[in-house]
Amino acid sequence: MLPLDKDLREKKKSIKEFELITLRVLQYLPNVLTHFNEKSGYKIHSSLIAGTTKYLRPINQRLFIYSALEFESKFSDFELILGKLKTRNNYWSENERELIDSVLYTIQQSIGAGFDLLVNPNSARKHVGNRFEELIRCIFSEIGISNKSTVLKIPYETEKGQKDYRCENDIILSPYSKVKSTNKHLDENEIVVSVKTTSKDRMGKMFIDKILLERFVNHPQKVIGIFLNDVQRKETDNISHTLVSGLFMVYSNFLTELEGIYYLDPPPNASIEPYNKYMNTFSELITKDIWELLSP
Repeated sequence: MLPLDKDLREKKKSIKEFELITLRVLQYLPNVLTHFNEKSGYKIHSSLIAGTTKYLRPINQRLFIYSALEFESKFSDFELILGKLKTRNNYWSENERELIDSVLYTIQQSIGAGFDLLVNPNSARKHVGNRFEELIRCIFSEIGISNKSTVLKIPYETEKGQKDYRCENDIILSPYSKVKSTNKHLDENEIVVSVKTTSKDRMGKMFIDKILLERFVNHPQKVIGIFLNDVQRKETDNISHTLVSGLFMVYSNFLTELEGIYYLDPPPNASIEPYNKYMNTFSELITKDIWELLSP
């Protein structure tokens, strides 16, 4: 078995691999965490080893499953839900929706916590983002939705001839058995998805990319965002929410509207008007909205 720090760096290709890495981290954490502060429903854990203190990213107490045994049990229930999702069932309890968000949040935040403790922050950042994108792709694959990453090449002229602007699309979701979009064309019935751990410094790019994509492909294009959360640690004992909600509304009203923004851990503003018209939980996406979005 790989050491935990190397296992965290490895690309994950199935939901089972995500279960195993999560269990490894949950079994490791009690041995190294030494203190925590609570703030607005989040815990900020720290670990003091050999005179060095390391801090974890804020953990949502409502969503995170600390016990490895409890996670195993809830993951088994989650696998049953995945089977139900494949049938496009329209009847979901609030407990089932909460379980989806909690299990996936625990997976991603366990990975993030492992990186916080074991890997240099500069190296960890990209890996954490990659694992989140892999996790979301695995979920869509598990429920039978075709998907792939693409890079749309948009040509433009320069004094040295034609060059290509590379517009990276984290995931394309398709209603077809195989994704039809290519590096030169986007299918109108497919969904362009931006998958990031946080919208900080990235929200504006989604709106600009939607405008750019639609002008280049010359048809309306569905674009959604999937985020883990919009909260970060502030110093050693506090948190701050990073969603610039006013700017989001300005973009939505004066640039273009996205088809949806979805969080595993939504920021406080997401549940109040007018933001709740645009933002929702990830469980709402995969139990309901995704089938509507994929309809022609």
